[in-house]
Amino acid sequence: MSEFAVPRPENTVAEVPPPPRWAVRAAYASALSATVGFIPIHAVWALGIPLWADERKFREWYAVGGGPYLFVLSVLALLAGVLALSLARPWGLIFPRWVPLLAGRAVPRRTLTATAFAVSSFLLLYTVWAAVQEFREFNDDGIFSPWIVVYGIPQFLVWGIGLAIAAHSYRHRTAPGH
Repeated sequence: MSEFAVPRPENTVAEVPPPPRWAVRAAYASALSATVGFIPIHAVWALGIPLWADERKFREWYAVGGGPYLFVLSVLALLAGVLALSLARPWGLIFPRWVPLLAGRAVPRRTLTATAFAVSSFLLLYTVWAAVQEFREFNDDGIFSPWIVVYGIPQFLVWGIGLAIAAHSYRHRTAPGH
């Protein structure tokens, strides 16, 4: 059985073609953007370090829940990285051994693709919203340096677009009768 074989309930094995190279690259770019691109700066902020931020405003914001909020966002980014990789790895077809109660079962194709497309859509909409907000408040002295958008917008675009591309490939290659 190949690494992309999916056991079916009727005890037959349906071969799922491996993802094309461009889809694998998109999945990895999305996962790296979610983890290496997003988590480090947000972890710094979650620890209370006002890097590229107005220290006074940051401390006020942090005191009313900014730290836990950023920690939760970082955990969600890690999950989004796993989601992106699942679209290009065999464990996106069959739950791996380390997933309690589901190990060895087929991953629900529609659930995985719907989740990936929903997260991608959210990320892209958030990117547009954040860009508009940042440019509107460029001179309003917000908490974070307005130049953080130069880093954030491309990173979110790679994350969202890469996830959509990988999800499209996954949906196509796992379609019944493919």
